[in-house]
Amino acid sequence: MKIHTFKGGIFPREMKELTNKCPIKDVMPSSKMVTIPVTMGGAPNVPCVAVGDLVARGQVIANGDKFMNCPVHSSVSGKVKKIQNCVVTGNQQAQCIIIEADDENRTDFMEPLNPFTCETSQALERIKNAGIVGMGGASFPTHVKLNPPEDKTIDYVLINAAECEPYLTCDERTLQEETKKFIDGIAIVLRLVGAQGIIALEENKAYIRPILLEEIKNQGYGDDISVCVVKTKYPQGSEKFIVASCLGIEIPSGKLPADAGVIICNVGTVCAISDAFRLGKPLIDRALTISGGAVENPCNIRVPVGTLISDLMPDVFKLKENSCAMIISGGPMMGFAMADTSFPVAKGTSGVTFLTAEETYLGEEDQCISCGNCAARCAMRLTPVMIIRELKGGNLEKARSFGLMDCIECGCCAFVCPAHINIVQRVRLGKAMMRQKMAESKKI
Repeated sequence: MKIHTFKGGIFPREMKELTNKCPIKDVMPSSKMVTIPVTMGGAPNVPCVAVGDLVARGQVIANGDKFMNCPVHSSVSGKVKKIQNCVVTGNQQAQCIIIEADDENRTDFMEPLNPFTCETSQALERIKNAGIVGMGGASFPTHVKLNPPEDKTIDYVLINAAECEPYLTCDERTLQEETKKFIDGIAIVLRLVGAQGIIALEENKAYIRPILLEEIKNQGYGDDISVCVVKTKYPQGSEKFIVASCLGIEIPSGKLPADAGVIICNVGTVCAISDAFRLGKPLIDRALTISGGAVENPCNIRVPVGTLISDLMPDVFKLKENSCAMIISGGPMMGFAMADTSFPVAKGTSGVTFLTAEETYLGEEDQCISCGNCAARCAMRLTPVMIIRELKGGNLEKARSFGLMDCIECGCCAFVCPAHINIVQRVRLGKAMMRQKMAESKKI
C-alpha cells in the first residue's frame, strides 16, 4: 500500500493515544444554558428571535438574505434569555444568543428529503437551510462550496480525514462510530457534484481503512469512493497538501481547490449532510476532543452548539490541580490561546486542549539568528524569517512579496524556531493590516 505525502512539514508528538480509544459521549452543559454565536461562517447574520421568545431545538434563530449567509439554529429547546456580545474563539467579541434550556425537548426539524431523487437545487437549499459549514475549522458555507461556478469542472471530492493536529481525535472516533452515516454523506455530495470520491486517511489511522472499505462495498459505492492513505505528518490535513498528497496536483498561489477540479469536505461535515437529508436535522451538535496533559480525564464528547467549555467542568472533565499553563481552542498548532474557559463551542470547534508548562513555551522571544529552520520546514516553500523581518520593519508590501498572504498559519515555522518567535501571531496581525490596507485602497 503506497503512502502519499508532500515536501516539508514537521513531526510533532501526536498525543492521539490520550483519547483515540475514548467513544464520543453525548453531554449537556451543567448550567442548561447555551451561548450561540449569531454568525458561524459565511456573511454576517442578524437575530430573528427576541429576548423572552420560546424556541425549539432546530429552530432558526439568526440568518440573512445573502447567498453567503448560513443560518444558525437553536441547539436546545428553551427560552431566549439575552442577546449580547460575548467572547468567542480568537478572543474576539461576537453577538451571541443566550438560551436557557427547558425539559420539554421541542424540536423544529425539517421534513426528511431523499437526496438521490430531489433536484440539485433542492438539495443545495436543504444543505443551506441546515446551516452546514465546514467543520474542520474554516466554517465556509457548504452550500456555496458544493455549487462551484459553471466554468469549474469538479473531478474529485476529497474527504479530509487526516486530522493531523496533535491531540485531536473526534474525527477518528466518528469514522468508526458513524461509518454508515459518513459514507452516506459522501455519496450525497458525489451525487450533487458528479465526481469521484477519495477519503484521505493518515497512516496512524490506517487501521480504519478496512472498516471504511467494507461499508463502501456494503452501500454499493466500490467504483465511486476510494481510500488514500497519506503519511502521518503535519500539516498533512491542510487543503493544498492533502490535494498534493492524494492527487499530485499543486494548487497555485491565490487559487482554490475548485480551480484544480477538487472539492474538500471534512468528516463531520459529510455526516451533518446525511443528517440534514435523512433526519431533517440542522447542524446543532458538535463532536470535539478535550485533551492535553493538564486534563485528568481526556475525552471525546458531543455537545449542543453554544455550550460553554466552563459548563463542562468538573462534571464532564477535570483539570489536574495547578497544572494548566495554556488553554487552546482547537489543537496546539493552529488553535487560539484563550484567557479562560468561558467561550462557546461553535460549529468549527474540533477540540479544546489544556497544556502543561512542559507541553508549551511561555517565555519571551529571543533574537532571530537567521538559522533558516523556518524556511526548511515551511510546506508552502516560503521564507518566514524574511516575512517577519519585513513586518517588524513595517514594510507590508515587502512582506507580501515574500508570501505573507500565502501563509496558511500552520505553525511549523514557530514549532522549529529556536528563538521561540511568535511567527503565526505576527503573520495573522500582518495579514489583517494588509487586508485593511487593500480595502482602503479600493475605496479611493
